[in-house]
Amino acid sequence: MKGPLSMAADDEIVKCAACGAKNRVAADRVQQDLQPVCGECGAALATHAHPVTVTDQTFERDVLQSKMPVLVDLWAPWCGPCRMLAPTLEAVAREKAGRLRVAKVNVDENPVTANRLGVQGIPTMILFKDGSEVDRIVGAVPKSTLLRRLEAVA
Repeated sequence: MKGPLSMAADDEIVKCAACGAKNRVAADRVQQDLQPVCGECGAALATHAHPVTVTDQTFERDVLQSKMPVLVDLWAPWCGPCRMLAPTLEAVAREKAGRLRVAKVNVDENPVTANRLGVQGIPTMILFKDGSEVDRIVGAVPKSTLLRRLEAVA
C-alpha cells in the first residue's frame, strides 16, 4: 500500500528549475501526460528530461496515446551512428522537457515495432503527434538540424 509519503519504484524526484525545491513526481501521473508543478513556487516541473525506453508492449501507450509529441529514436547498441546520436537526444530531451518526450526503441529487442514502422536503417527518428507520424529523419544529424525539424511541434 502506498501512503502519502511513500514512493513507488518508478516515481522520480525532480528539482525545480525556478526555486530549487525537490519534488516527488508520481510516474503514473507523468504517463498520463499531466504537467506536475512545484509544491513550493508552482512552476512547471521538467519531467521526462531524459529519453524513456519504449518496448513493443508499451509503444501504443507511451507513443501513440501520448498527449505530448514524441520523438522516437529507433536504434541498436552495435550501431556506431546511433551511439554518436545518443548525447544529442539526451540534450534535446532536457531542452524540450514538458513540450516533447524523447523515446528510445532498441530494434533488436523490439522487432515488432521496428517492422510496424517500416524501419529499414538505423538510426531512424520518427516524430509523432496525436498518434500520427509527422516527420521521419534517417541517419545521424546535427543537433541544430534536429531542433529545426522539431520546431513545428515542440
